[in-house]
Amino acid sequence: QVQLVESGGGLVQAGGSLRLSCAASGRTFSSYGMGWFRQAPGKERAFVAFITWSGGRTSYADSVKGRFTISRDNAKNTVYLQMNSLKPEDTAVYSCAAAKTSFRVVSVTGYEYWGQGTQVTVSS
Repeated sequence: QVQLVESGGGLVQAGGSLRLSCAASGRTFSSYGMGWFRQAPGKERAFVAFITWSGGRTSYADSVKGRFTISRDNAKNTVYLQMNSLKPEDTAVYSCAAAKTSFRVVSVTGYEYWGQGTQVTVSS
Protein backbone atom coordinates (compact mmCIF):
# COMPACT_ATOMS: atom_id res chain seq x y z
CA GLN A 1 0.00 0.00 0.00
CA VAL A 2 1.28 3.45 -0.95
CA GLN A 3 -0.33 6.71 0.14
CA LEU A 4 0.49 9.87 -1.78
CA VAL A 5 0.10 13.49 -0.73
CA GLU A 6 0.79 16.38 -3.11
CA SER A 7 1.79 19.91 -2.14
CA GLY A 8 3.21 23.04 -3.70
CA GLY A 9 0.34 24.16 -5.87
CA GLY A 10 -0.87 27.72 -5.99
CA LEU A 11 -1.47 30.80 -8.09
CA VAL A 12 1.34 32.07 -10.31
CA GLN A 13 1.64 34.51 -13.19
CA ALA A 14 2.41 33.33 -16.69
CA GLY A 15 6.13 32.82 -17.10
CA GLY A 16 6.57 31.95 -13.44
CA SER A 17 7.62 28.73 -11.75
CA LEU A 18 6.30 26.29 -9.19
CA ARG A 19 7.67 23.09 -7.69
CA LEU A 20 5.21 20.39 -6.77
CA SER A 21 6.05 17.69 -4.26
CA CYS A 22 4.49 14.29 -3.75
CA ALA A 23 5.25 12.63 -0.44
CA ALA A 24 4.73 8.89 -0.26
CA SER A 25 4.22 6.63 2.71
CA GLY A 26 5.28 3.02 2.71
CA ARG A 27 8.61 1.27 2.65
CA THR A 28 8.22 0.19 -0.98
CA PHE A 29 8.18 3.67 -2.52
CA SER A 30 11.55 3.15 -4.17
CA SER A 31 10.20 0.17 -6.11
CA TYR A 32 7.52 2.22 -7.89
CA GLY A 33 7.72 4.33 -10.97
CA MET A 34 6.06 7.67 -10.36
CA GLY A 35 3.97 9.84 -12.65
CA TRP A 36 2.34 13.23 -12.67
CA PHE A 37 -0.99 13.84 -14.34
CA ARG A 38 -3.19 16.90 -14.61
CA GLN A 39 -6.86 17.54 -15.10
CA ALA A 40 -8.24 20.86 -16.30
CA PRO A 41 -11.91 21.76 -15.85
CA GLY A 42 -14.08 19.87 -18.30
CA LYS A 43 -11.21 17.77 -19.58
CA GLU A 44 -9.92 14.27 -18.97
CA ARG A 45 -6.93 13.58 -16.80
CA ALA A 46 -3.78 13.86 -18.93
CA PHE A 47 -0.25 12.51 -18.61
CA VAL A 48 2.44 15.05 -17.72
CA ALA A 49 5.61 13.20 -16.74
CA PHE A 50 7.01 9.87 -15.52
CA ILE A 51 10.16 8.73 -13.75
CA THR A 52 11.34 5.16 -13.20
CA TRP A 53 11.97 3.73 -9.73
CA SER A 54 15.69 4.45 -10.00
CA GLY A 55 15.28 7.87 -11.58
CA GLY A 56 17.29 6.64 -14.53
CA ARG A 57 14.64 7.30 -17.14
CA THR A 58 12.08 10.05 -17.53
CA SER A 59 9.40 10.85 -20.08
CA TYR A 60 7.24 13.90 -20.69
CA ALA A 61 4.16 15.00 -22.54
CA ASP A 62 5.05 17.08 -25.57
CA SER A 63 3.18 20.05 -24.12
CA VAL A 64 5.56 20.33 -21.14
CA LYS A 65 8.83 19.07 -22.62
CA GLY A 66 11.63 21.54 -21.99
CA ARG A 67 9.64 23.38 -19.31
CA PHE A 68 8.90 20.75 -16.66
CA THR A 69 11.34 18.43 -14.89
CA ILE A 70 10.42 15.37 -12.85
CA SER A 71 12.80 14.07 -10.20
CA ARG A 72 12.73 11.91 -7.10
CA ASP A 73 14.53 11.43 -3.81
CA ASN A 74 14.00 7.86 -2.63
CA ALA A 75 15.62 8.61 0.73
CA LYS A 76 12.85 11.15 1.35
CA ASN A 77 10.08 9.12 -0.32
CA THR A 78 9.31 12.15 -2.46
CA VAL A 79 8.87 12.90 -6.14
CA TYR A 80 9.00 16.43 -7.51
CA LEU A 81 7.73 18.29 -10.54
CA GLN A 82 9.60 21.50 -11.30
CA MET A 83 7.47 23.65 -13.58
CA ASN A 84 9.04 26.63 -15.34
CA SER A 85 7.76 29.06 -17.96
CA LEU A 86 4.21 28.35 -16.89
CA LYS A 87 1.36 29.16 -19.24
CA PRO A 88 -2.35 29.73 -18.56
CA GLU A 89 -3.07 26.42 -20.29
CA ASP A 90 -1.08 24.65 -17.55
CA THR A 91 -3.89 25.48 -15.13
CA ALA A 92 -5.20 22.22 -13.70
CA VAL A 93 -5.32 19.94 -10.70
CA TYR A 94 -2.03 18.04 -10.63
CA SER A 95 -1.92 14.55 -9.18
CA CYS A 96 0.91 12.14 -8.61
CA ALA A 97 0.55 8.39 -9.04
CA ALA A 98 2.57 5.24 -8.39
CA ALA A 99 3.11 2.48 -10.94
CA LYS A 100 4.49 -0.96 -10.17
CA THR A 101 5.54 -1.46 -13.78
CA SER A 102 6.73 0.85 -16.54
CA PHE A 103 4.08 -0.23 -19.01
CA ARG A 104 1.35 2.16 -20.10
CA VAL A 105 2.86 5.02 -18.07
CA VAL A 106 1.07 7.63 -20.18
CA SER A 107 -2.30 6.11 -19.29
CA VAL A 108 -4.18 6.41 -15.99
CA THR A 109 -4.66 2.63 -16.15
CA GLY A 110 -0.93 2.11 -15.68
CA TYR A 111 -0.98 3.28 -12.05
CA GLU A 112 -2.05 1.58 -8.84
CA TYR A 113 -2.11 4.47 -6.38
CA TRP A 114 -3.12 8.10 -6.66
CA GLY A 115 -2.91 11.25 -4.57
CA GLN A 116 -5.75 13.72 -4.10
CA GLY A 117 -4.18 16.43 -6.21
CA THR A 118 -3.06 20.03 -5.83
CA GLN A 119 -4.43 23.02 -7.74
CA VAL A 120 -2.16 25.00 -10.03
CA THR A 121 -3.55 28.22 -11.48
CA VAL A 122 -1.59 30.29 -13.98
CA SER A 123 -2.86 33.80 -14.63
CA SER A 124 -2.24 35.66 -17.86
